Amino acid sequence: MGGALAQRVGEGETGSGAGGTACGAPRGGRWRAATAGRGRVLASLALLTAAVLTFHSAVPNAVGRLGSLLEAFLPWLGLAVPLLLVAALVRRSAVAPVALLLPALAWLGQFGGLLLPAEHGAHELTVVQHNASDENRDPAGTADALAGAAPELIALEELTPSAVPAYAQALASRYPHHAVEGTVGLWSKYPLTGVRRLDIKPTGIGEGWNRGLRAGVSTPHGEIAVYVAHLPSVRIRPSGFASQLRDESARLLGAAVAAEPVDRVVLLGDLNGTVDDRGLAPVTSRMQVPQRGFALSWPASFPVSRIDQVLARSAAVADIRTLPATGSDHLPVFARVSWDPADGS
Repeated sequence: MGGALAQRVGEGETGSGAGGTACGAPRGGRWRAATAGRGRVLASLALLTAAVLTFHSAVPNAVGRLGSLLEAFLPWLGLAVPLLLVAALVRRSAVAPVALLLPALAWLGQFGGLLLPAEHGAHELTVVQHNASDENRDPAGTADALAGAAPELIALEELTPSAVPAYAQALASRYPHHAVEGTVGLWSKYPLTGVRRLDIKPTGIGEGWNRGLRAGVSTPHGEIAVYVAHLPSVRIRPSGFASQLRDESARLLGAAVAAEPVDRVVLLGDLNGTVDDRGLAPVTSRMQVPQRGFALSWPASFPVSRIDQVLARSAAVADIRTLPATGSDHLPVFARVSWDPADGS
């Protein structure tokens, strides 16, 4: 009886195991199918991210200027790679991690060079660009902080009539040459020549809007033309990315640079756009953008974008970095502009 009971128990276990195997196969098949499905979704998202990074200029601007809005934050698309990788590991997808190589390579191709060490040229000019804010309560302290980085040129925007004397007094001993036009100014260790107002006012903006200047700077390595500009602000509205005024001002600025007779030009300014933004193409297509450094400058409390720019023609912006916060909602940016003697005086 005991043997028979043991036999029946054994048969029951065997039957149960066999039944478990038979029933388990479909469950395993469904699990693998679901996993494969999730892997395809993640792989599709990876391919979409790579496509947007590589072909962002193909995103149309006709509706709400979506393309410019995307390009304002383009480097942040790289965050999709680690997020999708975590999702792939959780889902145990074998396809998705392989697909993620494409957006990773696309991001490196687009921005990886900014992470490399800066190269040094034969001649160098150090500059600081800063939207100092018209609400800055400590202009003298801001001036001292910027001068502490020891640049040869300092460009400021959002200067108010009441703040200009404070900046001038704080910088006078170290930067004996300066010029102010409207709300923008330039302080220099070297003599300034040919200072004039730069007309970048878009249609429809009233008189008194003066946010650009041009000055010749006599450096030890030859004459250069320096432009200081503050383009109109952009806004994100229910209708989309409002950048029309900024774009028109950028076209005027680009035309001014194109007409500049001095070969070597340095542009310092709050352009209210990134160098990837197609709205700034009239300027960036004519000038060199920074080769090294991200220097996210706005907003100062949590920088997500570099809208404070240093660009150059017949020269290279070797690197760019941010400086500590001042009393402004922008961070200052410090850059080195370099060129070789063979490129001209």
